[in-house]
Amino acid sequence: MFDKLGLAVKGLKKTEGGARSTRESELEKLKDVHPIIASILVYREIQKLLSTYIDNIPLMVDANGRLHSTLNQDGTTTGRFSSSNPNMQNIPVRDGLGVVIRDAFIAPPEFVLMSFDYSQIEMRVLAMLSFDPGLTEIFQSGADIHTSVASRVFRVEPENITKEMRRRAKVINFGIVYGMGVNALKQNLGSTRDEAQAFYDQYFITFPKIAAYFAQVKNDATQKGYTETLFGRRRYFPNLRSRIPFMKAMAERMAMNAPLQGTAADFIKIAMCRVDEALTKEKLSSDAFLILQVHDELILEVRNDPNIVIRVTNIVKNAMASVNGSTPGAHIPLVVDSAKGTHWGSLK
Repeated sequence: MFDKLGLAVKGLKKTEGGARSTRESELEKLKDVHPIIASILVYREIQKLLSTYIDNIPLMVDANGRLHSTLNQDGTTTGRFSSSNPNMQNIPVRDGLGVVIRDAFIAPPEFVLMSFDYSQIEMRVLAMLSFDPGLTEIFQSGADIHTSVASRVFRVEPENITKEMRRRAKVINFGIVYGMGVNALKQNLGSTRDEAQAFYDQYFITFPKIAAYFAQVKNDATQKGYTETLFGRRRYFPNLRSRIPFMKAMAERMAMNAPLQGTAADFIKIAMCRVDEALTKEKLSSDAFLILQVHDELILEVRNDPNIVIRVTNIVKNAMASVNGSTPGAHIPLVVDSAKGTHWGSLK
């Protein structure tokens, strides 16, 4: 690529050993330079799917055709579960080849797979913790969060919001949750730095309590050395007092996100307990089985009987939607989306 084809290396990062990097993020920068780059990226995607999933997972299936992953209760620093042997939380979800992998997971005879997924959970947690009136109003009204944010930031009526405006609002909504700075926002928006800065500034003018909340989190975490979720679970950040600027900045970004992702992790674990208790109480333990948790989503195997499906849907949704009921975040409604089907990749 670099020697024979003579492709430009200016602006490309190097490996730790000083060699020219061919990692995906670097190849993306060369996508328009030569047709071979697109082919390499496609090849890499197929190779990863093949080696990670298609070649390995069938070898892990037991004599009954079941796959038994290990869910690790304390597998992440945020409090979320992790999954291993195999990692079931990493099965591709996007359109394209990944869906084919998910469709290999099927419900047994007389059962369907059902998914129950928290809608925009981390944005809702941000509204709970910041008490920002604008964000609170959006969620209490049931409006689309990305369209509503675009409407307020761009000062345009919701019905006049374009797809591009909504896309930009979505980028900054998710970016804010993960402590994204102006440079990262610029890259994700595909805009200039001045445009990203203006958008960033306008966001916090529109939602001032969010800026105040994040400033408070950073200040408190620096003083105490830890952050807390809505339930008081702590995560420690020793690097907040680091004298190395980039280490301190990284710790600050993680500290901003920790209460949001951590509270979402608390919610889903409490919900799992409540779902299990409710299914037992309603004598549905032999008709519905909680088989997997993927971040903000629960996957159940449910007997394919319309009456049972309706009962299980109501039980699971109620259990998941009520976890914030007795907390200071009770003013923000939790919304749970559900889908069902025989193939995991094609639930509707």
